[in-house]
Order: sequence, then structure tokens, then C-alpha cells
Amino acid sequence: MTCTVELDGLDRAIIKALVDDARATYAEIGHEVGLSASAVKRRVDRLRGIGAITGFSARVAPRALGWTTEAYVELYCRGKTSPAEIGVAVARHPEVVSACTVTGEADALLHIRASDMRHVEQVIERIAAEPFVVRTKSAVVLTRLVNGSPLIG
Repeated sequence: MTCTVELDGLDRAIIKALVDDARATYAEIGHEVGLSASAVKRRVDRLRGIGAITGFSARVAPRALGWTTEAYVELYCRGKTSPAEIGVAVARHPEVVSACTVTGEADALLHIRASDMRHVEQVIERIAAEPFVVRTKSAVVLTRLVNGSPLIG
């Protein structure tokens, strides 16, 4: 489902509380936003039902998993390669943490995390071997300057 309902201030406050701490209880969130725990639960259920909240997950520091190197890779594809075809191919690589189509010369932009530079190189080589890839262009991240949460407005 997709979110087609306008979110009110309480919905936004509940979402913000969940983004800040997804393990917070309905009672804790209710105390923060001025609702009962059962009212918060009903709203969270509704927000999940309309697709405004798509799931809950743990955020793990990549360094804790040994993935200390990251890069962005532009993909330049042959002919009329569809976004779906690109998505299926790059999703097979666990090092690709996100991928999107983009404007400009490149067809797609990949965000890769790896254990070291050799690992990044191996991932790029595997992706470049896909039959639709003409070439790649990569940039290695030196320092991450901002690492924020989605905007809650």
C-alpha cells in the first residue's frame, strides 16, 4: 500500500518518536505526544496500514560488521536497460546498500559498503561484469559529514 492520507501533527509526532527510538513503548510515545497507549497503537496500526510506516529495523554501525570503506558507483548501461533489470542485478550484491536511477549521464547510482579498498574493487568488478553495464565511475568516501534520519516535517 502507499500513503495517500494526509498526516496530522500527532501522526508526525508519533513517527518522529519512532524514528528517534523504534523500541519505545506505546505508553512512552503516548506520554511524549499526549495520547493514551491504546490511541498510539491505533494510530501506528493505521500508519502501517496506509504505508506511512513501512517497517521497523535496527540500525547497526557498519564498522561493527567490519565494513569500514564505502563508495558511490555510477553505472552506465547499454541501450534500453530497464530500472527493474538494474535493480535485480545489483540487489544480488550484499555490499550494495542502496541503488537508484538518476538524472544526468549515468543510468544509476549505487552506494557500496565494503571491508576495504580491495573489497570495493571486487564488488565493482562483479557489477561491471553484468552484461548490460558499459562502464562504471566510482568515488570513495573519505569522511562522512552528515548521517541523518529522514526529515520529519
